[in-house]
Amino acid sequence: MPSPRRSLGDFGEAAAHAYLLRQGYRILARNWRCSRGELDLVAQDGDQIVFVEVRTRRSSGPISPEESITPTKRQRLLRLAMIYLDQSDLPSTSACRIDLIAVEVDRQGRVARLDHLISAVEEE
Repeated sequence: MPSPRRSLGDFGEAAAHAYLLRQGYRILARNWRCSRGELDLVAQDGDQIVFVEVRTRRSSGPISPEESITPTKRQRLLRLAMIYLDQSDLPSTSACRIDLIAVEVDRQGRVARLDHLISAVEEE
């Protein structure tokens, strides 16, 4: 039985997945893992590879999903994106970006907010 936190995360990832499909993205991978960590979603938007970090929080929580991305998490996402490109059959010159999908869930367990922030994580 998954923990309440894991269930909330899974719910947010499912909502983000459905949203991306409605927007015309092609999903390449869900919960892609390697020894260095996990990418929630890898998608294709036209000719661009999009690594999507999904952050889900309760609407009444102390911080927003956007605020939960720490500098350490940003660096990990950048590293994981490079590893994914190295291990995939995609050309190394593929255009790519890292997006954030912020999901807030209300007390009834419904999506209260879903915001897609394009290129939310960039190298500094």
